[in-house]
Amino acid sequence: MFPTAPIARSSIHFGPEPTRMQFDDLSAEIREFCDRREWEQFHTPKDLAIGLSTESGELLEQFRFKNDQEQTALLEDPESREAIEDELADVLFFILRFADLYDIDLESALATKLEKNRARYPEEEYTGTNNKYDE
Repeated sequence: MFPTAPIARSSIHFGPEPTRMQFDDLSAEIREFCDRREWEQFHTPKDLAIGLSTESGELLEQFRFKNDQEQTALLEDPESREAIEDELADVLFFILRFADLYDIDLESALATKLEKNRARYPEEEYTGTNNKYDE
């Protein structure tokens, strides 16, 4: 587990508090952002999947060839942490944009996937191991 350093946050927040934005609010912000730039023409499922993969790769790049201590140091350094947060935000952007344009209920999809994973990875068999269910 990596420690987290306190950082300043923007006006966009996540979580259950009434002042925090939820998926629907975030999707609306992204929709407006993209609509004002007429980007929907570039947001086919394939193109959004490519964008998601590209941004995920950029997140991975931050940690590539780093040992645990170096990874922790990245998260403790404000400049490096901001770069990591930027990449995570880019990933979230593509996830939310895809779900919004193609009518995917992320909360429902995640709940369904967690149920599948609970069946595939029973606690009594998989606690403390990272083996895949078919290994």
